[in-house]
Amino acid sequence: MLAGCAVFESRNVVTTVVTQPGEGVGREIVTHFDLMGRVSVKAGKNGFSGGVHWQHTEISDEIMLFSPLGQAVAQIERSPEGVSLITSEQKAYYASSVENLTEDVLGWRLPLSGLQFWVQGTHFPFTMSEKDLDRSGRTVAIRQDGWKITYLDYFSQLVPAYNNLPRVLELSHIDLKLRLVIDNWKIKE
Repeated sequence: MLAGCAVFESRNVVTTVVTQPGEGVGREIVTHFDLMGRVSVKAGKNGFSGGVHWQHTEISDEIMLFSPLGQAVAQIERSPEGVSLITSEQKAYYASSVENLTEDVLGWRLPLSGLQFWVQGTHFPFTMSEKDLDRSGRTVAIRQDGWKITYLDYFSQLVPAYNNLPRVLELSHIDLKLRLVIDNWKIKE
């Protein structure tokens, strides 16, 4: 019986690592990716559930949000010139940050600065973070900038060079809960 308990405890061992601004992320970050999946958001009385298609490069992002039936709900674009959001009614909104724009227009804050790192299972390298790691060094949770990111599932062998990318993650910040299920990663070299 004691041997069984020891095995159970060893599987649950978690190490917490505190990173300071400017510290490396510990592995190479993918700077160009394309992911598709599903997202659900609960922000106070506001909510959203549907599909997501995100194309990310070092200097730009294009995020399409879709209704459960596949109709475009919002198109968010970030470039060096700023950020735009176009609704399904073809109304265009502009701002300097995705976070403020999505909060003003959609009623919930999309943390794009950190999310480009969090979807890869690592911390945003420019602010302090706390990361919980499992025995194999894989991220279990990150606490950063008021957000808690919990990793519920990983791809096991999606792309040999980038295996163990997150598949399901939950983000929470005050009264906002966001769940992202990634169905498909495309890593661009």
